[in-house]
Amino acid sequence: MDYDAIILGAGGAGLLAAATAGQAGARILLIDHADRPGKKILISGGGRCNFTNRETEPACFLSENPHFAKSALSRYSQWDFLALVEEHGIAWHEKTLGQLFCDGSARQIVEMLVGECQRGGVEIRLSTQIGEIGHADGRFRVGNAIAPQLVIATGGPSIPKMGATGKAYEIARRFDLNVVTPRPALVPLTLGPDEMLFREISGVACPVVARVVDRAFEEAALFTHKGLSGPAILQISSYWKPGETVALTLVADAAEMLRGARRRMPRAYLKAALAERLPNRLAEALAARIGIAKELGNIADAELDRAAETLTRLTFRPTGTEGYAKAEVTAGGIDTAELSSKTMAARRVPGLYAIGEAVDVTGWLGGYNFQWAWSSGVAAGRAIAARIG
Repeated sequence: MDYDAIILGAGGAGLLAAATAGQAGARILLIDHADRPGKKILISGGGRCNFTNRETEPACFLSENPHFAKSALSRYSQWDFLALVEEHGIAWHEKTLGQLFCDGSARQIVEMLVGECQRGGVEIRLSTQIGEIGHADGRFRVGNAIAPQLVIATGGPSIPKMGATGKAYEIARRFDLNVVTPRPALVPLTLGPDEMLFREISGVACPVVARVVDRAFEEAALFTHKGLSGPAILQISSYWKPGETVALTLVADAAEMLRGARRRMPRAYLKAALAERLPNRLAEALAARIGIAKELGNIADAELDRAAETLTRLTFRPTGTEGYAKAEVTAGGIDTAELSSKTMAARRVPGLYAIGEAVDVTGWLGGYNFQWAWSSGVAAGRAIAARIG
């Protein structure tokens, strides 16, 4: 059964690549081992799919080559995908920090992409194992299907309960493509027993500035029974490396705040001052960590300043992450040095492409990874069509 291209993986990147190539006249076979397409799309954004971000730009992505994403993102931008959403009559809204969500259900995005595939005459085979991939005489064989072009769009191993695997890396290595060591990203961090004080306030969240090395994100942090989570922590987790410390700014103007509290309520204790700006249970845990057990009016300036340092730079040394099971995406992947940034084609294997999460390009939290899926998928889809033209 001959096709112009076989696309492995019916996630966001694979679906849009298939639709793009199919509508340009290519005969496309889209294969996925799952029983329905777009399973990660369906669970994203609390079921409403944070499908892109208004603020998308290359600086919002991690990669061994920070310039690699520029071409695809510029040639199919967030505005292009938003235009497709609006063309299909899907109502949307913007949340904080440029995040765009469906008003209704994430199913609308999947139905839109499947509909675009149908418009392009794409054949979709679900519940189909990929198995061994043959390659001879410039043609790829997957099962009984043969094509001169093959697209790796099988994602990364994050969220294995959804059927995610490292299949993309197996295929890449089959064709001698280098793989940048994959790791969980946008993932909660775990803390050791020495931080037990903060495990005891599991469920408490507050706005912070979270920092690791030279990266900082201002969003909410959540204390959990295992460690730290919440948007700010997920963001910095993509940059964190084992052994590094994470610093949280809980009260930016802590020195001024504590001095003001000492003037206003000299008979109160530190916890009372902290509780004016922080959740009660967090204020109690911080007061215990700071360890000043006397009335505010009796606390010297030097002691007050040391307490303020804790509030402006509360440091933790995570023991690790909660792994792929809790990671929203995978960092690392197929080395961008192996690929054309314009077409996503492998430089040394004619007709082979890699797109989406399979590639060493990882976005921030907030719709950026979907935009990379759309942009890289369209780049490959256009290249497939051009190659048969």
